[in-house]
Parts: sequence; C-alpha cells; structure tokens
Amino acid sequence: MTAALPPHPVTPALPAPHRLTRTEDGARHALLWTAGPGRRAISSAVLGGGIGRRAWILNAQVSHGYRRTDPERHLACLAADAGLSGPGVGLMTAADVSAYAHARDGGVEAFVTAGVDVRDWAARPGEGAEGAPEPGTINVVVAVPAALTDAALVNAVATATEAKVQALVESGHDCSGTPTDAVCVVADAPAPDREAYAFAGPRSLWGARLARAVHRAVRDAVAEGVPGGPGTSGVTHGTPVPGY
Repeated sequence: MTAALPPHPVTPALPAPHRLTRTEDGARHALLWTAGPGRRAISSAVLGGGIGRRAWILNAQVSHGYRRTDPERHLACLAADAGLSGPGVGLMTAADVSAYAHARDGGVEAFVTAGVDVRDWAARPGEGAEGAPEPGTINVVVAVPAALTDAALVNAVATATEAKVQALVESGHDCSGTPTDAVCVVADAPAPDREAYAFAGPRSLWGARLARAVHRAVRDAVAEGVPGGPGTSGVTHGTPVPGY
C-alpha cells in the first residue's frame, strides 16, 4: 500500500512579505512577514535567534559598510517603528531586499535576498573574528506547513544550507556562501492534536520540499535579470509601505 502524502495547503505557509520603507542613510527597505499564531522558528538571526515561538520576521536593509555595534538593539527599534510587538526574528543585509526571490514546493515557501560580492568557502585558514558580524548577505527565510520537532528544525537548517550551497555552485559561484549569511525556518508548533515530524533531511518528506524551494530561490536570487513567475519562483519586487 502506498502511503498518502499530506495535501498541499491552499493557504501559503508564509504569506508574501510587505515591503516597508524608511529614511536611514538614504532610502532603505525591509521585508516583513507575519507568521501567525501557533508557529515557531529556528534562526541564526541576531534578534530572536534560536528556537521559539515567533510572530513576525523582519529582514532589514542597511547601508554597505554598516558600522553599528548594536545590531540587536537597532533591529528592535526598527521593529518597534513598524508597530511590531511580541517575539519575532530580525535579520539584516546590505543587499537590496526589494528584489527578493521566492519559490514554492509542495506547500513549502522560500524567500531569499542575496548579494554575493563578498563570498568565500566556509573552511579556510586563519582565525575567525570576534564580536558582532556585519549584516548578512544571503538571508534565507523558509516556512514549512507542518509541525517539526526540535531535532527536525535543526535538520531543516542543515538542509536549507546544503541547498543554498548547491545553488551557488551550480550558478557558477566558487563559494559556500558569504561570511555573514543567516537563515530562518518557520514551522507549526507541536501540539497534542498535531503530528510533529521528526526528520527534515533532504530525503525526508518536508526536507525534500524545503531543499527544492530553497535551491530555486537562491538560484534566482543570485542570477541577474531573471524574470519572476507568479506563484512559482523568481525575483519579485514587493509593494512598498512607506513611513516606518
């Protein structure tokens, strides 16, 4: 007997982001996603990182050569200015967030902002730097319409990273990423009436969908002039919401 796969949800796991605008060293943009109730995230973000329930995700563009040493406080202020409350995730990047890439696979939604001017391989000689890192350049936000255990959330981050590297190499970039990449995976929170999936590796049900979505979104984000296909994948310019 063939096992029935979960149906593809009609409602997106994460709606398309709002594009916010502000004046800070010139015009700057940010992408805002609202996760909704009953969701939690795992993230390497400077604000709201780790594992926990999160209500929103903010990916804020800052200037090249960003020099503030309090990025967590900066992001918290930007979130407050946007009227956000409760726990959330705050990401930063010097890349143009208004030209984000989006891909969907089997209900999984992936959104990527990217710039690859400063890229490298993860393993290289020399010591790493201490202190707050500069703003991330490839930021991956991905949502799974299913509950994942803690271990599966960690597995999902690894799968998203593997898919990102695959897309970079296939796109002709000799790197595993940039030194300051960040990732955020959103999933349903486990509950007594909701099955929690224990695996999110690239050959698991949700991990395979996540890998394909992230792979396509990263590929589109690092390619210049790739037209977007509505509802599938491609580079998208969100509608700006001014005055935050």
